Amino acid sequence: MDASALSNPRLQAMIENFSKRSMENSEDEAENGKRPLELKPLRSLAPKFPTVLGYDVETQSTNPLLVYATPCRSCSSTEKPQEDPASFSQPLPNSSVPIKATPISAAFPAARHKDEYSDEDYKPFSKQKKPASMKRAKRPKQAEKSNDANVKRRSIRRNLDNEFNLCSSSSDNPKESVEGIMMMFDSLRRRILQLDEKEEASKRADLKAGTLMMKNNIRINNHKMIGHVPGVEVGDIFFFRIEMCIVGLHAPAMGGIDYISSKHKDETLAVCVISSGGYENDDDDTDILVYTGQGGNSRYKEKHDQKLERGNLALMNSKNMENQIRVVRSAQDPFCNSSKIYVYDGLYRIEDSWTDTAKNGFNVFKYRLRRDPGQPDGISLWKMTEKWKANPATRESIILLDLSSKIEELPVCLVNDVDDENGPSHFNYVAGVKHLRPLRKTKPLQCCKCPSVCLPGDPNCSCAQQNGGDLPYSSSGLLVKHTSMVYECSSNCQCSQNCRNRVTQKGIKLNFEVFWTEDRGWGLRSWDPIRAGTFICEYAGEVIDETKMDIDAEEEKYTFRALCPGDKALSWNLGAELLEEKRTAVTYENFKQLPIIIRANNEGNVARFLNHSCSPNLLWQAVQHDHGDDSYPHIMFFAMKHIPPMTELTYDYGTRGSPPGFEGKLLKDCKLKSCLCGSKHCRGLF
Repeated sequence: MDASALSNPRLQAMIENFSKRSMENSEDEAENGKRPLELKPLRSLAPKFPTVLGYDVETQSTNPLLVYATPCRSCSSTEKPQEDPASFSQPLPNSSVPIKATPISAAFPAARHKDEYSDEDYKPFSKQKKPASMKRAKRPKQAEKSNDANVKRRSIRRNLDNEFNLCSSSSDNPKESVEGIMMMFDSLRRRILQLDEKEEASKRADLKAGTLMMKNNIRINNHKMIGHVPGVEVGDIFFFRIEMCIVGLHAPAMGGIDYISSKHKDETLAVCVISSGGYENDDDDTDILVYTGQGGNSRYKEKHDQKLERGNLALMNSKNMENQIRVVRSAQDPFCNSSKIYVYDGLYRIEDSWTDTAKNGFNVFKYRLRRDPGQPDGISLWKMTEKWKANPATRESIILLDLSSKIEELPVCLVNDVDDENGPSHFNYVAGVKHLRPLRKTKPLQCCKCPSVCLPGDPNCSCAQQNGGDLPYSSSGLLVKHTSMVYECSSNCQCSQNCRNRVTQKGIKLNFEVFWTEDRGWGLRSWDPIRAGTFICEYAGEVIDETKMDIDAEEEKYTFRALCPGDKALSWNLGAELLEEKRTAVTYENFKQLPIIIRANNEGNVARFLNHSCSPNLLWQAVQHDHGDDSYPHIMFFAMKHIPPMTELTYDYGTRGSPPGFEGKLLKDCKLKSCLCGSKHCRGLF
């Protein structure tokens, strides 16, 4: 909260009252202990999660779900120091045995709501309707498994505290902690969906994953606060509402108005609103939002006039108090016409309110919110990239409209809005790799006999068996887990090109631009929002002999070596592995380096412009689909996390200090370079 808001004596008094009550509630909580999770059907629209203050989402009790504590107020000598609302140092519950969570198989089924969708609705690689052959395909029946075995497999097996510490590289870095929580959630969600598909179970994997994390207190920003949430930046994107819950951006799982409740009606304040299209909002202006209040528009109850209570009352009080309110806007998912993406658009203040008549004839409350100046671009950047995708020529500072010369399905723009640098050195754009020597085909290509498409849970699918019994991708084409090798269907397989196990071989499906970074040369970013697990591109170029090490400095800039990735890539599976009997992830100690080296100096694609970062957003994955020599697979890049438009795409080159055999030699002999990634955890060299 800024100084102007804190100067309001009435608001300051309210904050002090909230702080005092939160301390009393915390003491009561310590005496009574934690409440067990009480599961209720999701269709009640009031999911209950355990919270430190025993907050009841359904009744909006006078005890707030999370407490706002101003960071500007100092404690007197007679007061107990309050906990920092953004504390990331608070340890999770310690346990000598793995924390037991409700088995996912016992999670409640839920009716699907129009503003939240599962992976089943997300099709990043095709905007066409599912072929009839896919709709009619039926999976073979599997042998029935006992309920006990199912519950055993679907329970969390290890100590979540230790796993989260691995997922987040630093507990005192809010951004790293938010990324760690989000990565764990989406990894868990993808794995739950993969298991559900095999058993033809409910597809609401997002709520199942969120429930498990909430039950085990795997969440951050556990105190409601006015203003920005630590670790969540303007422009960050979310694909599920539950993601905003676990990072503390917006607490209600379904409601559009998040607020701090109070026994005194005039002290209830709004902290966050979501504009998702459920009401008649006017959100065309990127700086002004006309927001419609809540209530009176239920699909299951008789419609009526809205009442000045709960969220509506909180918004009215926030207008009088002039406090900041977080605003999350929704945008159309470019890869799924029936799905939304939530964009954090920053802080707003209510400047006016009135009553109006809705299209259904009933009275509603209207609130005009204006965006605080001086914030980074949020939804405005989103609208700008949509215009560029419709007509790339409208992008300013373009040097070349299509660097790929129409080799890619979508144009790759070359842009410089920094200085007069006019482009990279000449190279031939190619879409794949060229082998300079014959491959050793040590084993034949896989060949499944699936009549239409490969289906999850099919014991007769040889491609699934080669991938450990599971198809490596979700129905929407998202990589489920990072493994030593992914085997896609080959040209010998009988399944069609619509098979979900043919992802990377279909090529690039994103709108890219190569841009000048000034201090790190040319870089790569996308105009599209990118979901965690999405295929980005292949590292194209010439596959050279590993014994040919006389690569000069210029060639070294565009050379890929399959070195061990960084900690983030190695921990990408943590959420999924919480459901497994034992951890199978690759570590720095057991990583087996592949001999493949790809040179993209003379021939390459957009991957040659991927810069190094010690805190990357991409990982590389070995993939096979057209030959049997596993020592020389295709190197494919996937998104490790949700990536907003116009964010530079990077991966960890993998070098940790001196490479093996170079210990004690000079830096120039090791060919190491100074790192300019700017990450807080930068290793300094790569």
